[in-house]
Amino acid sequence: MMKILVTGAAGFIGSHLCERLLKIEEIEVVGIDGFINPALNLTKQRNLKLLLTNPRFQFHQVDLRKADLARLLDGVQVVYHLAAMPGVRTSWGTDFKSYVDHNIVATQILLEAVCECPLKKFIYISTSSVYGEKIGKVAEDSIPTPLSPYGVSKLTGEYLCKVYQASYGIPIVILRYFTLFGPRQRSDMAFHRFINGILHREPIKIYGDGKQTRDFTFISDCVEATVAALYAEGVIGETINIGGRERASILEVISILEDLLNKKATLEFMERLKGDPLDTWADISKAKMLLNYNPVSSLKTGLEQQINHIRDITPR
Repeated sequence: MMKILVTGAAGFIGSHLCERLLKIEEIEVVGIDGFINPALNLTKQRNLKLLLTNPRFQFHQVDLRKADLARLLDGVQVVYHLAAMPGVRTSWGTDFKSYVDHNIVATQILLEAVCECPLKKFIYISTSSVYGEKIGKVAEDSIPTPLSPYGVSKLTGEYLCKVYQASYGIPIVILRYFTLFGPRQRSDMAFHRFINGILHREPIKIYGDGKQTRDFTFISDCVEATVAALYAEGVIGETINIGGRERASILEVISILEDLLNKKATLEFMERLKGDPLDTWADISKAKMLLNYNPVSSLKTGLEQQINHIRDITPR
């Protein structure tokens, strides 16, 4: 049996990752989530529902900074560290303290705790937000220049991983995700807002002119790459981009949603957000080589699945 610890296990990505890991018979999963945003409590409980029926899954609702990590890490061979305070928009001003606490301090505490463990891998989940504004495809050796305090906090987590690897030999792997979407996406994220707005005929806020493009990555593609990192050889010390199959502008996404929902969107254009790059585009050749990664989900089929999920969870 391989025992894996997943932090942020009740979140959008964490719950999908735990479910996928538990499809592998020889794996048991210890999930941790601090439920740090009370507004998401119901969503997280819903995300955990299926997991809690699995005898190879145990869950602990605890803040990483206060957890008895020695006990939780007992027998653990691999750590997936997803727990973080998300969001570019809310990382400015006094809110930044939460990003320091949950993205930097909690990561350092976890790294200290794993120094005592004979881990096979410590997989740190990072973000394309560390890159900032880049022209064209961005590869992992591009110099990170984050545009937001959120990006700075996640990049700091990466650097902490690297110094602990250098000094304590922790077997670090860093995965940088590019704009994830799909079922269970948080309600404050763009696609969820867009779908809800069109369904309920409410105006949708678009920040900027809507022509900004993103490398959209469907959740199941991302999870396959993340699980592949568990078994891949030669990835210790590597930083790997995880991007999608399709790039599109925000206005193109709205157009696809209008077709799928057979309703017109009402758009309300707002000032462009501070800290948001105009374009993101992942060079995933390293993920293809090291993880045999090949994203298969199109934007349209992924959006259909997300629409179906939102309809399922919306009270009639």
